[in-house]
Amino acid sequence: MSQFPLSRRGFLAGTSAAILSAEAFAQPDPGKPARVGLIDVRVGIIGVGNRGSYLLNVLLSVPGTAVPAICDINEENLARAVGIVRDARGNTPDGYSRGPFDYRRMLERDDLDAVLIATPIELHAPMAVDAMHAGKHVASEVPGATNMADCHALVKAKQKTGRRYMLLENYIYGYERMMVANMCKQGVFGETYYAECAYIHDCNYLRFKPDGSLTWRGETARDHNGNTYPTHSLGPVAKWMGINKTDRLVSLTCMDSKGSGIRRYVEKKFGPGSQQAKIDWAGGGMCVTLIKTAQDRLITVYYDVCSPRPMNLFLLIQGTEGLYDSRQGIYLDGVSPKDEWQKWQAYSDKFEHEYWKTRGEEAQKTGHGGGDYFVVSDFVEMVQQNKEPDIDVYDSATWSAVTPLSQESLQKGGSDVKFPDFTT
Repeated sequence: MSQFPLSRRGFLAGTSAAILSAEAFAQPDPGKPARVGLIDVRVGIIGVGNRGSYLLNVLLSVPGTAVPAICDINEENLARAVGIVRDARGNTPDGYSRGPFDYRRMLERDDLDAVLIATPIELHAPMAVDAMHAGKHVASEVPGATNMADCHALVKAKQKTGRRYMLLENYIYGYERMMVANMCKQGVFGETYYAECAYIHDCNYLRFKPDGSLTWRGETARDHNGNTYPTHSLGPVAKWMGINKTDRLVSLTCMDSKGSGIRRYVEKKFGPGSQQAKIDWAGGGMCVTLIKTAQDRLITVYYDVCSPRPMNLFLLIQGTEGLYDSRQGIYLDGVSPKDEWQKWQAYSDKFEHEYWKTRGEEAQKTGHGGGDYFVVSDFVEMVQQNKEPDIDVYDSATWSAVTPLSQESLQKGGSDVKFPDFTT
């Protein structure tokens, strides 16, 4: 992630109606000739910290891409990223680092087709909205938004400007997950009616900078409870269940445990009398969200990023003819040996996804189980072919809405709260 958190509060304080309005930028010139056919995609990068620099490298590995401009308020990050492009392509992209709003100056350029946003999470939606109003297509890191107003703003900006928007949710693209997506599409599990998904990942070490101050992850844990990072877990099962295509999320209820894990970590690392130990953490325990769909299906979402335990991102999809459980394998009624799990690999030859058949070797060179390659290449194809992506603005708003809705449910003692229908 980039160092935009240095001015995050100042940035957010300035995000009034103007930042979310079409008037913030001039619309694309209708008199300018359109570029047609398969084009070189000219991408501006906003945020080139650890994650942004990595995605920059992945982007440069995809044929037909160019990076004319990069923005980051951290000069060291910016210089590193400029060097990455220079070494890979020979050109020196222009840098933008005059403060937290300098990305707007970059958006005024007419040699950018799209931007890729990899800043801290609170900045994703305002920057994406500004980019669309500036006539640029958008690829946004996850989550797409952190509050309900920004979820609606994303959808409104996309509908008003006609720009393409893609959420960079890489967890959907893993080999095993795409195989299961094929199985669901072909009805192998029958009519699906229940799913489980989890993002359980001890992130305590990521909450502090070397000097002991908080990173954006630390600020999030300090200021917010609920599920503040929902898309990695929910994204795959939402796609398997056809959410926003043949079904939609209608309500959720959320409950959480007390948060002791992060307090124990802080006391061990910094000492019980440290300034860090005095922080009153809003989040920190196991958070469980139950989601109902319009077709009366149920999804259970587990979220815990503070407990000392191995990473566990399990997924489950249950249907009338059987199920997939990433912790156990696959069971198909009348096909699998009775009451015995089969390894998922038993079905890989028959249901391997076309992406992995044709581009798996290239994908395996990247992170998140190859997902980083496919999510970036899909973004490039979105712009080249001027088509809507599979992970679109409606998915981004719906999945990201789990954060504010889970917080609202917790504030109301676990009461049921409703999802907006972003697709209408």
